[in-house]
Amino acid sequence: MQVRCGLERRSVVALSALLVLAVVFAVQHFWTGRTQPVRAPEVVRAGAASQTSREEVTDGGASPSGAPGFAAGVEGSAAPQIVIDVSGKVRDPGVHRLPAGSRVEDALKAAGGVRPGTKTGSLNRARFLVDGEQLVVGGTAPTGAAVPAAPPGPGAAAGPTAPVSLNTATVDQLDTLPGVGPVLAQHIVDYRTRSGGFRSVDELREVNGIGDRRFADLRDLVRP
Repeated sequence: MQVRCGLERRSVVALSALLVLAVVFAVQHFWTGRTQPVRAPEVVRAGAASQTSREEVTDGGASPSGAPGFAAGVEGSAAPQIVIDVSGKVRDPGVHRLPAGSRVEDALKAAGGVRPGTKTGSLNRARFLVDGEQLVVGGTAPTGAAVPAAPPGPGAAAGPTAPVSLNTATVDQLDTLPGVGPVLAQHIVDYRTRSGGFRSVDELREVNGIGDRRFADLRDLVRP
């Protein structure tokens, strides 16, 4: 190198030392940058073990104190249901359990559907069902259904002879209730249309024009 490049001996030594230093730096950089296994922190490991314990309890195991698992508590809180008696011209008549808030259409499906040729024009399929109700398909309406009230005779008190259904009664039928005129009867029908039907008699309080005193007079004369 001294002959070819014309370098002095000191320059050659300095260049050789610089090259050695560069090689050492490169090796050190490569060694420190290699992939190394990392151990999970103790907190993370403890959390994983706690999660595994909860999964075992949810699967039906018992807690260390002998108490039943979380799944048992969830099973105990079942959704509310109503019991409906579906009779008449359906494929599977009888008593059926449905979720609260079900409609007539849901009861027909639970009973296997309507038999072919059955007329269901008189059924309001969108009406809400109430617990203990009897739904007759293609036959005579059950006892207690809303019927037009007969005109009162001389000396007789005005009012319906049977509880009036708030979900199926017409304006004229509602007008026969004591203290309910044509305007208030129309308010009841309008509320029924907006809310999708009465789920309970207590909803009658929400109708415009019905206060506590009038509700007390009507609560025993109507049904959802």
